[in-house]
Amino acid sequence: MKKYIKLIVLALVALIFVGTFVFLYQKSQPEEIVYEILPVETTDLKLTTIATGKVEPRDEVAIKPQISGIISEVYKEAGEKVEEGEVIAKVKVIPELGTLNAAESRVRLAEMNGKQAEIDLGRMEKLYKDKLVSDEEYEQTLLSTQQAREELQAAKDNLEIVKEGITKSSASFSSTLIRSTITGLILDVPIKVGNSVIMSNTFNDGTTIATVADMSDLIFRGNIDETEVGRIHEGIPVIITLGALQNMKFNATLEYISPKSIANNGANQFEIKAAITIPDSITIRSGYSANAEMTLDEVHNVLAVPESAVEYEGDSTFVYVLTDSLHKQKFERHSVETGISDGIKIEIKQGLQNNDRVRGLRKTI
Repeated sequence: MKKYIKLIVLALVALIFVGTFVFLYQKSQPEEIVYEILPVETTDLKLTTIATGKVEPRDEVAIKPQISGIISEVYKEAGEKVEEGEVIAKVKVIPELGTLNAAESRVRLAEMNGKQAEIDLGRMEKLYKDKLVSDEEYEQTLLSTQQAREELQAAKDNLEIVKEGITKSSASFSSTLIRSTITGLILDVPIKVGNSVIMSNTFNDGTTIATVADMSDLIFRGNIDETEVGRIHEGIPVIITLGALQNMKFNATLEYISPKSIANNGANQFEIKAAITIPDSITIRSGYSANAEMTLDEVHNVLAVPESAVEYEGDSTFVYVLTDSLHKQKFERHSVETGISDGIKIEIKQGLQNNDRVRGLRKTI
């Protein structure tokens, strides 16, 4: 029995020894390296750049009051369409005490002068009928009376304007009624009933009653890096994609490149604008984030390989051309001249032929 056990142990030791030897032998053999084989093909390449920005109306108008006061009525809300001249809100005038007192004093003084002028005119008419005064004297008195009447009416109108912001005779031109100056869509109404508003003057811009824009005339506004701005020009086509409508693309035309750069996160960039063509069936909202794709360069019917096949060494560029693949992959290093790249494929100007195949990335075996 012991003899059998001893033989089994010796057999196991021998088996372990042989297995270890085989394992070490296999590990000592050089590993076969296999690469992906890539074709050289004739294709079209396009080098593009992407500018980030947003879509906004070309003209966005801030509607401001022509008189200071308190909002008494708001007739429109954001999102509603408005016609030029249509009323958006109404302002109730709160007169300044000093101005009100001066206007009331002017009325009282005009009334006193008017009464005296009427009395003088009555006396003059009697004298004129009795031919005791000349035509010139009568006409002068009549003129003075008419001037007194006009001054009284002007004083009353002024008092009414101070109190109400408008006179009865000019109700259609009321400055208390805030009207839209253009036809378009109301983007924002930042005021509410009861808010105080001030008119625009030398010292401030005035309170914005509403923002109105023509949403049928939209532009893309964004920035492009200084390294690429020299390769674009006004008039080139632009493809616009919106963050809110990712499955749709819109045609646009570049119409403006800023002559002055702006600093953006340490980089010099230039503002650009492009006019967008939007179908009537699609609703675009102001402020949508957008990307503008522009073509910097393009070539047609050129030889190209995937960028992963190209190696760089100093100022030189190389690819490895397949020379044998029957038993083991063999490659020959070729110097090539490259052209533009679209980020996936790169143009080969010299160094390769259409039927060549090149070495790509290493495969995992």
